Amino acid sequence: MQNIKIIIWGLGAMGAGMADLLLSKKGVEIAGVADNAENIGKSMYEFLSVERNGRPEIIIKNYDEVITEKAADVVLLCTGTCIENEYRKILYILSKKINVLTCAEEMVYPFAHNKEYADAIDKAARENGVSVLGTGVNPGFIMDYLAVLLTGCCYQVDTISVKRSGSLSPFGPTVLEARGIGETEEAFERGIKEGTLLGHTGFRESMNMIADAAGWELASITHSVEPVITRVERRAPYGRAKPGTVAGCTSKAQGYSDGKLKISFEYTGQINPEQTTVKTGDAITIRGTPNISFTNTPELPGGIATIALCVNMIPHIINATPGLRTMTELPVPHVMAGDMRDYVRENARVVQ
Repeated sequence: MQNIKIIIWGLGAMGAGMADLLLSKKGVEIAGVADNAENIGKSMYEFLSVERNGRPEIIIKNYDEVITEKAADVVLLCTGTCIENEYRKILYILSKKINVLTCAEEMVYPFAHNKEYADAIDKAARENGVSVLGTGVNPGFIMDYLAVLLTGCCYQVDTISVKRSGSLSPFGPTVLEARGIGETEEAFERGIKEGTLLGHTGFRESMNMIADAAGWELASITHSVEPVITRVERRAPYGRAKPGTVAGCTSKAQGYSDGKLKISFEYTGQINPEQTTVKTGDAITIRGTPNISFTNTPELPGGIATIALCVNMIPHIINATPGLRTMTELPVPHVMAGDMRDYVRENARVVQ
């Protein structure tokens, strides 16, 4: 069986990390890379600062030169956050009869944000015989999937609370700009009010993933965002915050069903939290029978975990029933240390 063929669209922090990880895997190869105009014509290996080691040269190209009909088994789409911005890109890939794996936050559970777009993506995927999945560490795993998994040990569940404190340093400019990194407090508050800044993206998706799994119908979701103002200068690979400016934010949300609080979230993300007294970590608290308390310190690292999840889910999305899929519908994600072709069912491949 020939190698699983992957195309990467977007060579930011996440896309570049996925490319680097794929180069270390067996049974999989990068068939092409698409990126912004300033990188077109460059060698992927030179861009990543890695050795070719006898592999065929891969030149970064425009997306329509790389993504052609059945040119790969999967496209890893790493270009944005919002479903509105990724919608046409996903439809284009699906029209070429290629599966899509994306780290766009709103694509983790897109029915919760824009059902019209989600339904259209699902329809296009089914018509072309391929599948779509959005995943990542948060949303996609720590604040939703893992909480759902833990409820499997319960007779009944009354409430679920998830708190996370983590570093935004590994992420690219798309994520940092959406959280107002480097802005003044006044500009941050104005951006939140006007909707140009988002705070954490994915609470609605995560809450609906949990609620749908538990059988709760959420009547309302409240949401608030507060800036984290730094006292010292902080520098990350893709962002900078001077003293007195925004280094991150704390987002909170509460989901209610039948007038009762069922799900509560709190997430503080900032660049270089190690420069403060903040201890990063994750905590999931389930009140029910039995009560469950899960903690992890330091936090599950967002950049590494998102890259790993996208790569480790490649065989699962190839095997999946055509359509728009979610993490709770597919097999449990796990490391794939062997030949990745061994995890793909016979006749499931797009490229034969």
